[in-house]
Amino acid sequence: MRVVLAEDLFLLRDGLVRLLEAYGFEIAAAVESGPELTVALAELEPDVAVVDVRLPPTHTDEGLQCALAARRARPGLPVLVLSQHVEQLYARELLADGQGGVGYLLKDRVFDADRFTDAVRQVAAGGTAMDPQVISELLARRSADRPLAALTPRETEVLELMAEGRSNAAIAARLVVTERAVAKHTSNIFTKLDLPVSDDDNRRVLAVLAYLDRDR
Repeated sequence: MRVVLAEDLFLLRDGLVRLLEAYGFEIAAAVESGPELTVALAELEPDVAVVDVRLPPTHTDEGLQCALAARRARPGLPVLVLSQHVEQLYARELLADGQGGVGYLLKDRVFDADRFTDAVRQVAAGGTAMDPQVISELLARRSADRPLAALTPRETEVLELMAEGRSNAAIAARLVVTERAVAKHTSNIFTKLDLPVSDDDNRRVLAVLAYLDRDR
């Protein structure tokens, strides 16, 4: 699996390269700036891009904007964004096109090698990998008069785990319940949020996240 990596800090970039290679990924390019990232994504057409939000020359959201531009040019290009802090705007922008193959992790997650590389694979396969802290903040900012308030505490737990990209089996294991119970909770969630049920778990997650974070 070919990866384009964008990180301006040399030590972290070098560490990520070594980590990804140790887990069987091929590093197509490891760049440190927005312009370099734009060229690499256009010319190398990687299987997935792992991108720091803040890159030179602006050190604002250059990395994210370069990745989003590349997704517009190549719809569905898998992008996993790394950020130092939770920024809800970044999550909204990533999810705005309604397609899969996106992820948003805090940099702290990189130190859990298995979890990080699993997230890279999940995004490359067209899934979603949203940081639990991002999900918690998205959920917390919903006001009481939103449909989310209709969910039971258990349904909210299931929704948070779905938003992380977990399967029904993984959710069941995490909550120590049966898969049948998770399926029932999932059905209730989509009914209460007025969202169509789909067999595509990744698109269901994206639909839920987009719904939770849209203005009404």
